[in-house]
Amino acid sequence: MNIDPQNIAAIASLGYTPEEARFLYIVAIHSGYFLPRQFLFSCDSKPEKRSHHFCAKLESRGHATWREYYRTGGVYHLGSRTIYRRIGNENLRNRRPHSVEFIRTRLLLLDFVLANQSHNYLETEPDKLRFFCETLRIPPTAIPAKSFEGGPRTEPTLRYFVDRFPLFTEQTDSSSPPVVTLSYVDPGYASLAGFANHIHAYLPLFRQLGDFSFLYIANSPVHFVRAEERFSSLVKTPLEADLSSEVLRYFRLRNAWELKKYASLSTNDVEWLKNATERFAGDRFDGWYRAWSSGALTEHGLRGEFEQAGRYPKVVFRTCMVTAKRSGSKSSSGMDAPLHPASSPDSRPLASPQR
Repeated sequence: MNIDPQNIAAIASLGYTPEEARFLYIVAIHSGYFLPRQFLFSCDSKPEKRSHHFCAKLESRGHATWREYYRTGGVYHLGSRTIYRRIGNENLRNRRPHSVEFIRTRLLLLDFVLANQSHNYLETEPDKLRFFCETLRIPPTAIPAKSFEGGPRTEPTLRYFVDRFPLFTEQTDSSSPPVVTLSYVDPGYASLAGFANHIHAYLPLFRQLGDFSFLYIANSPVHFVRAEERFSSLVKTPLEADLSSEVLRYFRLRNAWELKKYASLSTNDVEWLKNATERFAGDRFDGWYRAWSSGALTEHGLRGEFEQAGRYPKVVFRTCMVTAKRSGSKSSSGMDAPLHPASSPDSRPLASPQR
């Protein structure tokens, strides 16, 4: 995590120590909500009075408020516009009030980030768009987005990566683009419906990526096996299959559609072609199609193009269990439960069990 020292200095100028300012920056960017025990963990400290002093300072300056939630406990909300303005993110939605479900998710997300600060996180929406659209040259149409209605005289606003789940990169070698790790945070939902919806929203992006990892973060391993099975069936198996065969089918159906041979297409063919048109969008596929249509590119030649271009991505699914108290109180630091993910046998920081 490479935090701009100017952002730390900007928050510290409000009367906080550098250690406190760093914690507030992480909370503002990744969560908006925190528990006193999370502050103590971030500064590797045990004395409870330290968190009391820090939280009292926040409240006295009007930078954070404490609120009790039914069946969730109390949390601090870092809602001060001043804090967010100092780090150039005045309109970040984390500073606004949210539902209990959102808060539970953000607290678990913050647990993960605090325990894994060595990652190179893409923190904000502009950071992520620059990485995917400029560095990886992925079209904006493949980026997960949501439209928000404005006022009666304003146009709807399109926002990207609205879930704001942890997303970080790793440079494997200087000659290849960074490998990205995307994630999903499940704070304890009863089913995998939310996870399935998340995967479907990200499918266009997955199809544009080369090698990548996906991390399922939860506070219980109860869904780990089923989540991996669902991810494998929806993402991993299709992407790691022999794509040349699917591309050839796409070319044949596309050609039939363009020649208006509709009678030769079944309902399933039309639906498959619609999805494939989004999946195989881009200049490279269009160039291959034109060459194939003219007879300049054979089936054998297309398979060779795929092998040469490395169009068989490696997709890795991992799980991370974060164990920590979900509730908090002003008088208790909550440090009796481990905040960080349990270490796996190979001592990697991403948690146990990990696949």
